[in-house]
Amino acid sequence: MRQSQLFTKTQKEAPTDEQAKNAQLLIRAGYIHKEMAGAYQLLPLGLMVVQNIKQIVREEMAAWGSNELLATTLQPKDIWEKSGRWDSKVVDAWFKSELQAGGEIGFGWTHEEPLANMMKNHISSYKDLPRAIYQFQNKLRNEKRAKSGIMRGREFIMKDAYSFAATKEQHDDLYERSKQAYMNCFNRMGVGDDTYITYASGGDFTEFSHEFQTVCEAGEDITYLNKEKGIAINEEVLESVDLAELGVTKDDLVATKTAEVGNIFDFGQKKGEEMELFFNDENGERVPVWMGSYGIGITRMMGVIVEKFADDKGIVWPAAVAPYQLHLVGLNTDDSEIKDWTDGVYAALKVRGVSVLYDDREARPGEKFADSDLLGMPYRVVMSKKGKEAGTFEVVTRSTGEVRNLTEEELFADFEK
Repeated sequence: MRQSQLFTKTQKEAPTDEQAKNAQLLIRAGYIHKEMAGAYQLLPLGLMVVQNIKQIVREEMAAWGSNELLATTLQPKDIWEKSGRWDSKVVDAWFKSELQAGGEIGFGWTHEEPLANMMKNHISSYKDLPRAIYQFQNKLRNEKRAKSGIMRGREFIMKDAYSFAATKEQHDDLYERSKQAYMNCFNRMGVGDDTYITYASGGDFTEFSHEFQTVCEAGEDITYLNKEKGIAINEEVLESVDLAELGVTKDDLVATKTAEVGNIFDFGQKKGEEMELFFNDENGERVPVWMGSYGIGITRMMGVIVEKFADDKGIVWPAAVAPYQLHLVGLNTDDSEIKDWTDGVYAALKVRGVSVLYDDREARPGEKFADSDLLGMPYRVVMSKKGKEAGTFEVVTRSTGEVRNLTEEELFADFEK
């Protein structure tokens, strides 16, 4: 993509109404646009990052054995009344409205009830189980304070998955394998070493759950960690967890600021009973389905990555989620010979399957370098008259600042797919 054709515009100053570093940088770099508190539009670069995060999750969900679908955002009141979660005193996150034809509807903040209701048409026998489904969808939650940028919004993209099993053994297998699937996701996104499976409260879902908490100074949670043993406990349930059973004492745990990037909930047969989702088991008896629920905040993940890796120059994207792998910065392009050479290298990289953002703008070198640092692609390749004369390209690794001077052959060998 030629940067002159890219729909984005960088800003020197952060917006005054944003406190969160992730939102400040993403707005300055032209990845998102703030529509209102807690609601952001994804601009082309931001959408590319989100699509890359989605693809990682999609691949791991497929390996887990789940099928992708897309449910409706509009949700009928009667389905939620079965579980008692329509009542705003029970769940205070609802956005609700009145239909002109009469009756109330809610806007999806999660999908356990509607999808359990849907599965009545697909599950009748133990032979239909186990099953797992998932979706990527905009969720709407009436947050009282949306002040953490895209890490906590009123509208956000979530991956939510749901499992349905005939027996506890099937259910436990799905639940335990989901933990590894999630850790695979976070490892591939570059945050796995700092992400912990955490004992946590079930909130509006169930009594207890497991969260995936990433060490992050901008996080809203306090997690008690023992990194050596890989034990993590959310502050909210610290007094409820049997530490002796885990082989630690409170003195062995360190209070650490973290950001929740995923969570999984074990409903057992409770949700199946509430939603009247039954099946005939091997003995012909009608019994409720075992259910689990599994979420990853997709746009939240983008915010956490920015918070964790950004430096004083701008965003630093891990290679797996970056919109482009390489930022090709052309200098001295007022010289037609240099311009033709730069265009030719850009074309050659594209032919080799390299994902390239090419800064072909008529701008000062300092402006180009500042924008490159702010945008945060993993590598910057500088092309200049001086480099052409030397027969080399200056290649800068964004995360470390390492500078290498590569020949054209070395450059193509390094980045060719």
